[in-house]
Amino acid sequence: MDSLQIYNSLTRSKQVFKPIEPGKVRMYVCGMTIYDYCHIGHARMMMSFDVVYRWLKALGYQVTYVRNITDIDDKIINRAGENGETISSLTERFTRYMHEDTGALGILPPDHEPRATEYVPEMLELIGKLEKNGLAYQSEDGDVNYSVRDFEGYGKLSGKSLDDLRAGERVDVNTGKRDPLDFVLWKSAKPTEPDEAKWPSKWGAGRPGWHIECSAMSSKLLGDHFDIHGGGADLQFPHHENEIAQSEGASRHPFVNYWMHNGFVRVDNEKMSKSLGNFFTIRDVLKNYDAEVLRFFIIRSHYRSPLNYSDAHLDDARAALTRLYTALKDIDVRERPVDWKEKHAIRFAQAMNDDFNTPEAVAVLFELANEINRTGSVEMASQLKALAGVLGLLGREPRQFLQGDGRVDGNEEKWIEERIAARVEAKKLKNFAEADRIRNELLEKGIVLEDRPGGKTEWRRS
Repeated sequence: MDSLQIYNSLTRSKQVFKPIEPGKVRMYVCGMTIYDYCHIGHARMMMSFDVVYRWLKALGYQVTYVRNITDIDDKIINRAGENGETISSLTERFTRYMHEDTGALGILPPDHEPRATEYVPEMLELIGKLEKNGLAYQSEDGDVNYSVRDFEGYGKLSGKSLDDLRAGERVDVNTGKRDPLDFVLWKSAKPTEPDEAKWPSKWGAGRPGWHIECSAMSSKLLGDHFDIHGGGADLQFPHHENEIAQSEGASRHPFVNYWMHNGFVRVDNEKMSKSLGNFFTIRDVLKNYDAEVLRFFIIRSHYRSPLNYSDAHLDDARAALTRLYTALKDIDVRERPVDWKEKHAIRFAQAMNDDFNTPEAVAVLFELANEINRTGSVEMASQLKALAGVLGLLGREPRQFLQGDGRVDGNEEKWIEERIAARVEAKKLKNFAEADRIRNELLEKGIVLEDRPGGKTEWRRS
């Protein structure tokens, strides 16, 4: 296989991937702040790096994948207060919901899933190093802040210069700061906050700022210099920029070699947001669409491109995935590993090695499906299933997908079979008008009939 190239947000270019330690990859991805259900934007982020994780392993790398959980935060504290429940109760519940959603979408669990509240001692140690290096100070209000102008190179990830940045632009103006660009490392406890949101420190009781969490957790689990750091494009500034300042300010050497950022989700070409009323949770979508359809919809767009969400696009994804499953439907597929020397697999690997180009890789799957439809080749069907499996697709028995779409219960299936039997009987009696009426009745319910050789009739979802 050709060498893997990754678009590095730090250099703004594609670069050949060279791990720090041969044969091993250490990757950290910023995960969820746990206080509500996961939405489509979260699904896009987690799916993007699920594909990265799967492909790195397919290339033979030993991967250590860390995706954190933020379980202490202003929004979490406020939501728990609104609900009249403890912070731990809120975060445990929504962590469970997140795992249910990611499991439904076939997103592999990371090797480590650290929670911020479990790493407060490491955060305090890191803040102490920054203070010792002259990059952290305590203000009159008790907060400990990072001194941005004392870190040379701030802005290298986002491309923003200090002169371009203004107070109030993604930065809270705090009179306790020496400079409005400085950001908080340790928040001094407020009397109104619950005890479970407070930890003791030499700077007084308080809790960590958001940015320090990831610097501390990543260095603890992966070391203070590792291969890949990922997250949504919205995190590039200020979160990831601040992570670099914290981590390199403490260690005095490079933090991460390759920075990766997935694109935004748009809804009918408008940015998804609660204020616009075009906000969809994963659970909302899975009420109407099979989870693999949603997975396929996300994967067939390049991870760095904007993802335009709409029912029409999901319907198109369902129809496209149906074509792939249909190609396998009448073939006794042999479970086997990918034959990476075969021409389709070579093109698939070339696409994936070109910055995880899933649109091109999916196009190869359709080329294979076309060949299977033409030749009925068992070998090509096995290759299609194996290659799709690299992306977490086509893992089910074809009829399970084609007939169920994940949502058909026993009663509905019984009704469908009864209507098919009635249609067969009508055709025997040469009552073709009744046979057509039954076909149309089923079609109105989204059921397509396919008359097969030998008088057998099969059905699938439209």
